[in-house]
Amino acid sequence: MRSPLILGSRGSQLALWQANFVKSILERAASVEVRIEIIRTTGDKITDVPLAQVGGSKALFTKEIEEALLARRIDLAVHSLKDLPVELPAGLALGAIPAREDARDALISRHGQKLSDLPAGARVGTSSLRRSLQLRLLRSDLAVEPLRGNLDTRLRKLDEGRYDAIVVALAGLKRMGWADRATQVFSVEEMLPAIGQGALAIEARADDKELLAGLDCLRDPDTEAATQAERAFLRRLGGGCQVPLAAHARVKQEQLELAGVVVS
Repeated sequence: MRSPLILGSRGSQLALWQANFVKSILERAASVEVRIEIIRTTGDKITDVPLAQVGGSKALFTKEIEEALLARRIDLAVHSLKDLPVELPAGLALGAIPAREDARDALISRHGQKLSDLPAGARVGTSSLRRSLQLRLLRSDLAVEPLRGNLDTRLRKLDEGRYDAIVVALAGLKRMGWADRATQVFSVEEMLPAIGQGALAIEARADDKELLAGLDCLRDPDTEAATQAERAFLRRLGGGCQVPLAAHARVKQEQLELAGVVVS
């Protein structure tokens, strides 16, 4: 494997944690030097509009990184798998999916309440149409409001009193060491996660055969099987930011179980 390798990543605290996680595995397993290049995406630039209203494209957080990959300015791209469209641009390939972190969603409330304890009319922030609709099914009397920004920004907005509670991915909290802030973790039966939630995606150029062959150290077969099943569900139903699909798959005793829903 050639050295140095350039990893492309968004610049948020969580994105850089993820890029450094991949960097450390590659450096340890493949004995290569790895550098990280921060790339700002359209989704990073537009922070005051709900995602479902910004063109409805899941490429909002990947397009500019993929362009850098195709232009050979970087060698690999590190994404949150849930942000990666199921149809990749021509010339790119999904090279590896590492072991998944916890896929569930978590509630964080200002005063330590669980969802059932929040008063009627409490303001609950979320960036996701999927979460918003499932929250309304659980508690139709809450005021579910849009919440944009990186994870640290969302927590700051909660702490400033703009919301009574927020719902975020538990994986991000765990990776950042903030899991103790969760006041409730939803089971997948209560709130079905986003497709690919909790997993990372390593994207490469399809013609970079040597590099693709060297990514075995990053691959987790069970995670790849589960998330590819979820993405097949998404591909079949044609979902995106404007179609609130949710799915979660897991491998148990050499069998794959998949639960999926179109929330309305």
